Formats: sequence, structure tokens, C-alpha cells
Amino acid sequence: MNNLLTRRRFMKRIVSASAGIAVPGAAFVLAKRYGLSPPDDGGLFGVGSTLTYAAHRALLYRQPMAREFRRDQISANFPAINTTLPEDSEYLEDMKRGFQDWKLTVDGLVARPTEFSLAQLKRYPSHSQITQHICEQGWSAIAEWTGVPLSVVLDAAGIQPQAKYVFFMCVDGWWDSLDMADAFHPQTLLAYGMNGRDLPVPHGAPVRLRVGRQIGYKNLKYLSSITVTDNAKEWGKGQGSEGAEHGYSWYAGI
Repeated sequence: MNNLLTRRRFMKRIVSASAGIAVPGAAFVLAKRYGLSPPDDGGLFGVGSTLTYAAHRALLYRQPMAREFRRDQISANFPAINTTLPEDSEYLEDMKRGFQDWKLTVDGLVARPTEFSLAQLKRYPSHSQITQHICEQGWSAIAEWTGVPLSVVLDAAGIQPQAKYVFFMCVDGWWDSLDMADAFHPQTLLAYGMNGRDLPVPHGAPVRLRVGRQIGYKNLKYLSSITVTDNAKEWGKGQGSEGAEHGYSWYAGI
């Protein structure tokens, strides 16, 4: 069964089921049946998180693009929040050498587990986009990001058919994950450049994740490894991200 057919059936079943029971309850049950529920569906806000995620996946299956801006609209000030300089000693030494020894490990459900250096990532065709970073703290800023689409790196590693999530680990200890739809979205980048220059350390050098269709906290800094999995249960408390374990939604689509 293809994804489009699954989504159509999901929406039709909601309409049919809503005649007999409350729409939210029907949608929640059907979302789980059709695999349209997020890893944190059992949390405090599980029903709301599931309805949001299922609705986005069912209605936005054509992968709409986040708005892109002109270069003259780039923000003069782009705040750097949370970690701005990791305390990890290996990172600090590598930073002094211009990240020559930095490696990004890609493993898990892939045919070719690989370590990518910064130079190797830069050999792939680059992509630049001017998009808005919308922070959960109430501010937003526009910047130009340059990097390699995450999909290119995942294709190079050879994603196995049963893959459902892509997990990211960071030098500062933070971790999160994306489903395959967001991982393969054309605006999801492994960004190594910002506003025409190398990515600054306060913004996650040498490589950070840029997810144009999600809120700021999903855009992880200081990437160190990527693991492809078929479930989220073995990571932390099974909610898909460290943020979800602290009260944020795993899926933060916009």
C-alpha cells in the first residue's frame, strides 16, 4: 500500500468514525492504526501530539517547502542560545585545528556505515537556502544556510527499507530524531555555512542540522553522529528526543 492511499484511507476513516464517537478519539485510534503516531504519543500531551503529527503527515504529504527569503532580508542579529561553546576537550582541540579531524558517523539501518569528514561533506553538491529560524522562546531570525541535503548523505549510506527514524547525537550531549519524511525533505540540511561564511562555533560548527519545516529546537548544533533505526524505544525514555523528555513535543512542525 502506498503512502498516498494510506493517508486517503486515514482521512476517510476519520470522517466515518466521527459519526459515532468524538472526532479526536477517532483520529487518535486511526493514527496509531495507520502508523501516523509520534514516539511521544504516550506522554502527557500524547493525544494532542498524535493529532498534530497525523494531520501534518496526512495533509502535507506533498512535502511543501518552508518560505525562502531574499538576501536583503537576512537578519542583522541572529541570537546564539543554549550551548555556544561545548566543553568537550576533543571538540576544543579539534576546533583549534579548524575541525580537520572532525568526523560524522552514520550507522544503524544502513548498507554502508560510514564516517564523513567535513571535507567529504563539502565534496557533495552544496545547497543554500535563506530561511527563517522560529524559536520556541518567541523570537525568529533569517539566515542563509549552506550545506549538503541530509538525504544525499543518507542515500550514500544506503538506507534500509525498514528504517523509520534518524537519530542525531551532538557534542554537547543533546540528541533528537526525525522521521523519514523530514529527513528526506529537500530543505533539511547538514549545514556547514551561514551567511556566506563557515558556520560559526556559537551556531554549531562545524556542522549543524537545519530543518526548515520544524521549530528551532529541532535544529541541532554540534552534530557528532547519525543513527538510522526502525523504532525509538531504545533511545532514552522512548519518546524520540531529549526535548520530549523535558516537556517539548517530539514533532514541532510549522
